[in-house]
Amino acid sequence: MMKRLGDYIRPVDVRNRDLKVTRLVGLTIDKAFIPSVANTIGTDLSNYKVISENQFACSLMQVSRDGKMPIAMFKGEPCIMSPAYPMFEVSKTDELLPEYLMMWFSRSEFDREASFYAVGGVRGSLEWNDFCDMQIPVPAIEKQRETVAEYNTLATRIETNKKLIATLEQTAQTLYRHTFVDNIDPNNLPDGWRMGTVGEFCAKMTSGGTPSRTNNDYWNSKDYPWLKTGEVQNNVIFETEEYISEAGLKNSSAKLIPTGSVVMAMYGATAAQVGYLQCETTTNQACCNMICKSEVDAAFLYFHFLVNQEEIKRLATGGAQENLSQDVISAQPILIVDDNSVKQAFSAIMQKFVCCFKEIKILTQTQTLLLSKMGA
Repeated sequence: MMKRLGDYIRPVDVRNRDLKVTRLVGLTIDKAFIPSVANTIGTDLSNYKVISENQFACSLMQVSRDGKMPIAMFKGEPCIMSPAYPMFEVSKTDELLPEYLMMWFSRSEFDREASFYAVGGVRGSLEWNDFCDMQIPVPAIEKQRETVAEYNTLATRIETNKKLIATLEQTAQTLYRHTFVDNIDPNNLPDGWRMGTVGEFCAKMTSGGTPSRTNNDYWNSKDYPWLKTGEVQNNVIFETEEYISEAGLKNSSAKLIPTGSVVMAMYGATAAQVGYLQCETTTNQACCNMICKSEVDAAFLYFHFLVNQEEIKRLATGGAQENLSQDVISAQPILIVDDNSVKQAFSAIMQKFVCCFKEIKILTQTQTLLLSKMGA
């Protein structure tokens, strides 16, 4: 049975009058709390709001423009937030679990409904009264506990895989440095080793392209995945957010890049970050696509870029948005080792890497399915 949200929550407005709380956090559009980087020198923090365990913070501004409502449930020791954030808590915890409510807020359907309500607000903002008038399901408390437990089990498995990915990354980087950096004399390399460039190492390097956004025929079918730099995040890529049609591919600079290739973002927030393709895809022009001679070479190249990422990022040039170029990436030095057995360990690590990312993808899809069933 659907119930009015406002009947189950109450506003919270506790100020930091005694200045005991010093840790400042903000809220992202992805519904998560993050440490704030705001400059608070000279700011009166006594007027900031204190948020505590199981309380919610949200932003009601520009919800219709963003198509998503920043909202999250807080866990941990009390923190302070800007007084601009509305805060609330569940008032009837014997009828509605805060964790269950947060699951509801995580649904894409909730964001769409919030955006709809916000259309009539000032500058696309959601009014508090309209927020409270939104409908939520309130099943029996035991059913809520079961649903939350199932969701949390999936979340725990996702977190376990993320930790394993971090361990695999560290292992690969340590192995790379031990084998190809530490105690290596560039002027006296082992037989079959030589210094070369990324351009020499790859079978082919190319960028992509963007079909005209004004031609709907280029975007109206899912013939080919189309990758943007924002999706390249030191990760394994199985699918993309957008797709283009056969006509879009033929009438643009976009090119099909094979599975097993390495992609580097040249522009934007993810510049110098890399992706390992596990799907055949096209990309935009801000991606440098490196087609390798073998899976072993692709794995080696991927971890080479991880080790040297900060150095490569410093090579970016430009004004407000610093960019890399394909020529700069192609000219990067890399050891060319003819003996695949030396590089085989990186391929083995990459196989485990791919498995972890694939499991995260499946678990995340299962979470999404569970969330969608809440409204059934």
